[in-house]
Amino acid sequence: MTDELPQRRIDQIRAEDFIADLEAMPIAELRHKRSMCDSLDKEYAYYRRMIHGKLDLLSFELRRRTGDETRTLIEALPEILSGPQGEPNPGSRIMGIDLPELPEIGRRELDKVMRDDFVAHIGDYSPVQLEEIQRGLAEAEELLSVDRRIVFETYDRLQTELARRYREGLVDPTELISGV
Repeated sequence: MTDELPQRRIDQIRAEDFIADLEAMPIAELRHKRSMCDSLDKEYAYYRRMIHGKLDLLSFELRRRTGDETRTLIEALPEILSGPQGEPNPGSRIMGIDLPELPEIGRRELDKVMRDDFVAHIGDYSPVQLEEIQRGLAEAEELLSVDRRIVFETYDRLQTELARRYREGLVDPTELISGV
């Protein structure tokens, strides 16, 4: 068995020792791990937005094919992509519009879902095929949400420890200003 860290950030964050003994962890390491969680959260938020957009497109196309929708996909596209009444999900966090740093496309199930170009060929699929794609996207979103929850919980624990140290005067708050 090797002592090498797992390469994927989520695997590192899931590792039992990632947040073990937070009180003894050096401040620089706490900040680095918090930054890693923040970065991964932004990546996952991006993927979730992309998956939700694809799910919304699929749902519309299936409604259109059953006659529940009379508009074309192109006519409805602005509404579909803006979400319900153009409002953000009340439970969602406000996300920036910058594209996060994304890893290279790999062999993860998520990578397959993200590179799938079904939208370009949506008219070529049968309703059964569209429902299969929809199920695959929903499963990928569910797995992503589980991982994202782990990232949130870990970030919160790291942030709580950092806040404790500042509150108790264990860290010089001017370091935040000077970028040390």
